[in-house]
Amino acid sequence: MKILHTVEFYHPSVGGMQEVVKQLSERLVRHGHDVTVSTAHLPDRRDTVINGVKIEGFAVKGKLAIGIDGELERYQQFLLNGEFDIVTNFAAQQWATDGMITILDKIRGKKVFVPTGFSGFYLPEYKKYFESMRLWMMQYDMNVFLSEDYRDINFARGSGVKKITVIPNGAAEDEFLPDMKIDIRALLGIPQDHFLILHVGSHTGVKGHAEAIRIFGKARIREATFLIVANSFWRGCTNACKLKELVYNGWFKLKSGEKRLIITSLPRTETIAAYKAADMFLFSSNIECSPLVLFECMASKTPFLTTDVGNSAEIIEWSHAGMLLPTVKDAKGFSVADVRGSAKMVEDMYNDSALREKMRESGFRVWQERFTWDKITRTYEALYHKLVFDEKC
Repeated sequence: MKILHTVEFYHPSVGGMQEVVKQLSERLVRHGHDVTVSTAHLPDRRDTVINGVKIEGFAVKGKLAIGIDGELERYQQFLLNGEFDIVTNFAAQQWATDGMITILDKIRGKKVFVPTGFSGFYLPEYKKYFESMRLWMMQYDMNVFLSEDYRDINFARGSGVKKITVIPNGAAEDEFLPDMKIDIRALLGIPQDHFLILHVGSHTGVKGHAEAIRIFGKARIREATFLIVANSFWRGCTNACKLKELVYNGWFKLKSGEKRLIITSLPRTETIAAYKAADMFLFSSNIECSPLVLFECMASKTPFLTTDVGNSAEIIEWSHAGMLLPTVKDAKGFSVADVRGSAKMVEDMYNDSALREKMRESGFRVWQERFTWDKITRTYEALYHKLVFDEKC
């Protein structure tokens, strides 16, 4: 099949959506398909073919709700002239999808939409956008959701959309199964006997870094290091987090020297090594759809504590690999961890090695059974095949 995936950003850009599309696209190429990704042009992307995936870059930015600037017309002509069997839009509320949904009826080939959560669903500036979304979703040949119960799939059902299926996220077996030769503790100067708590999430400002640092600070635990692995993000929280790191380590070094905070960016191999070395994962994100990091916790045998964000409760039900932090949700749909209650949960997991071991083994077993990217890709491949070759679908 000739397949087009559209996504706002792609490799070498780093992020959850980039990782999903990369995993699916590269694996579909390995299965013999012709896969192209249309995405934003990046100056540091030097190749137009990466691991067999063709890259079409466009100098476009924005979204329908606020306006789209740049090469929108060239992008739309590419969509109209392409002879793709399948065109899949990943994530709403960004130009790579918004630039197509207004011309859906003119696009050749089968059309698939993966909304990934509708993060702006409760924001007033998106009111007209989501009023139109009801009709747009009807024009897709299939709408793929990551969860059985979240705002995007519930919106679709309430709007009378019939072409619905659920395909969850996953984690890569070729990344997490091999033994790691990287000693992340030695690399970052973390004492070998320290209890290592990990958080992975870019400095977007909505990954809950501030709350996580407060939770760690309040938790009554000793000889512990909190490692936040985060890439910088435009207008994000990088500077604020680095200041917190400086102040925090200065204070606790003077006070006891028993707790440390490290905030850094790491290449992917070292991030995976951090997962495997961690004793616990603390995820206090404010907005998600289906957090990839929780599947990666399962793959790395890392028990997790997470805010009630996206379908994290469903992932816990599937895996029994973690627990929900006490969470408050505001009028805009953002989740905020209760610091005091969350600190108590960190203490409890810190003191319960048997529980952590049980979560580790359960999550890893379920991941291997259901949530490897190989299994997820085969599900997408079967869907694409059915759409293209079965007119009754």
